[in-house]
Amino acid sequence: MSLPFDPDAAAAPGTGVYGLPHGVEEAKVVLVPVPYEATTSYGGGTADGPATILEASRQVDLFDVEIGRIWEPGIAMLDEPAQVRAWNDEAKAAAAPIVEAGGADESLAAELALVNDRSARVNAWVRETVEGLLAKGKIVGVVGGDHSVPFGSIEAHAARWPGLGILHLDAHADLREAYEGFTWSHASIFHNVMERVPGVARLVQVGIRDLGAAEHRYIRQSGGRVVAHFDAQLVAERFDGVTWNEQVRRIVAELPQHVYLSFDIDGLDPTLCPHTGTPVPGGLSFHQAAALVAAVCRSGRTIVGFDLCEVAPGPRGDPWDGNVGARLLYKMIGWTLRSQGLIAAP
Repeated sequence: MSLPFDPDAAAAPGTGVYGLPHGVEEAKVVLVPVPYEATTSYGGGTADGPATILEASRQVDLFDVEIGRIWEPGIAMLDEPAQVRAWNDEAKAAAAPIVEAGGADESLAAELALVNDRSARVNAWVRETVEGLLAKGKIVGVVGGDHSVPFGSIEAHAARWPGLGILHLDAHADLREAYEGFTWSHASIFHNVMERVPGVARLVQVGIRDLGAAEHRYIRQSGGRVVAHFDAQLVAERFDGVTWNEQVRRIVAELPQHVYLSFDIDGLDPTLCPHTGTPVPGGLSFHQAAALVAAVCRSGRTIVGFDLCEVAPGPRGDPWDGNVGARLLYKMIGWTLRSQGLIAAP
């Protein structure tokens, strides 16, 4: 007979994410690992993000003094899909000469077609997987992989909650059109979302500090459908005495009732994620990011889904990025559950 689960005990061998005993069928929150990073254009390793977060999660103390008993509704992570890993390996090999050349020309047309095909397959797999879980009443979070991988999840959530708002934390705007020729580039996800997913009413971006002129123009010409809070402007206001809480209230006020969180770990200060693929100086502290998520819940809005992408282990298996990622993910899970009335305040 197995012993009762003790949330204060060390994670037992063979337990799941966060050391929890829940299976997918009993868990309210299901995490979908997507080990795919074919279009990564600088540093790599994010395909190992889900495994890194899974391992680090077993060191997270489960009680949260601010949120409460996050684990009680159940949290489970699907097994890493071998087919997605295989698509990643094929597409990365094909993408390498394109990235090295700074884009695809006619001599690399076959390689480009393969990358775009495998990325489209990943999108379809994610969408079908998330749709199936949502149909079972699950709260679904995608764990990347690079920031291209949540596209199918956003499609599925926007179909279920039309008028959806996305809160996007990132160093980058990700509004480039087919960056380096890749239709489904990690740098293009929100261009694709805003052009292809009509159920998304508004994209609110926070922490942006690395973008192109065309992306800036896209934001300005979006008619308010894309709202960007640039890191430099936020910091300048704080230098003048505006508090983070004041800024957060302004950011959250721009979101509709139903909110999807799409977080690239490089939205944080890169001292918290030094091995992510495209780190940029600046960004949010851990507590600022957590407070932003908390404010969505406290505003009375409902967080319906989320993703966390671009976490990568160090070259010698350094667990720091995974540690930060697992803890930020746990905060996202907790405030999502609280926003849906599924756990009580401590």
